[in-house]
Amino acid sequence: MKKWLKSGCTLLLAALLAFSLSACGSIGSKKKALQKVRVAEVTRSVFYTPLYVALEKGYFKEEGLDIKLTTTWGGDKTMTALLSGGTDIALVGSETSIYVYKQKAADPVINFAQLTATDGTFLVSRKKIDHFSWDMLKGTTFLGQRKGGMPQMVGEFVLKKHGIDPHKDTKLIQNIDFANVANAYASGTEDFVQLFEPTASTMEKEGKGYIVASFGKESGEVPYTTFMAKQSYLKEHEKTAVKFVRALLKAGKWVQETDAETVAKTVQPYFKDTKTDMLASSIERYRSQGSFSSDMILTKSGWNTIQDIMKEAGELDHTVPYDKLVNASIVKKAK
Repeated sequence: MKKWLKSGCTLLLAALLAFSLSACGSIGSKKKALQKVRVAEVTRSVFYTPLYVALEKGYFKEEGLDIKLTTTWGGDKTMTALLSGGTDIALVGSETSIYVYKQKAADPVINFAQLTATDGTFLVSRKKIDHFSWDMLKGTTFLGQRKGGMPQMVGEFVLKKHGIDPHKDTKLIQNIDFANVANAYASGTEDFVQLFEPTASTMEKEGKGYIVASFGKESGEVPYTTFMAKQSYLKEHEKTAVKFVRALLKAGKWVQETDAETVAKTVQPYFKDTKTDMLASSIERYRSQGSFSSDMILTKSGWNTIQDIMKEAGELDHTVPYDKLVNASIVKKAK
């Protein structure tokens, strides 16, 4: 009888211990569960280095987020994914949110964090030019970007600043899909093209073109690419957005304080066909011209600049108030 009681007690204790461990494991697994967030980027570019750093160094996971990143190749496709519910957050030119607003969307798209603070494109020439001047574009064939998109509008803004009307002084080609511009130029005969990194440097290394100027240096500070989401999403998931930005701020600080080669090795998985040294030079080029936003806040002055550029391009007839499409409080809460 005593043996039975002793044996029974031992089994009961074992069962209780197993249950306790199981319960603790269940609680622990709940604590470790990551919240899934879908993010669509308008293109794959070194221009977005802080985003890839945040992914690779686990900064999003530290905030309890599981990020699924998709490249949607073009502003129109990216915005379609956001509006249709195919993604939660979009990284795209802030002008797209204005286009949606102009269509009187019931659920407007809100800019909540600025990733880049300058234009990210470079002017590439088919021939090597030792002493470039902007008036060399006159009378040439220029392969540009999509009409109404940020690259094209800022490009036109810079050209006009130098006394060049791309529609009158050049043969401007704009009928190539965003994802195919580089290939079209490589196989074509156009004199100049506007490209992001690392595509511009790759073109140069292959002897198919030569970087002669930076639109980012010429344009000055512009809230070029921002993270945005539908108003309803931000209302329901504000804490998620704050965590998302906090991870990016940490990544941005790391990018600014770390040597370019180390940064390049970190983001290498996102550019498997590009060598580390080329990535490093591209990162340093963007960093030196202030392309990575230091605080991620889209300011009122930046918002006004973007709309001035849109007006100059003939894409905007009246100004949209800052507080209608910008929510800067999320970045402030993330700091």
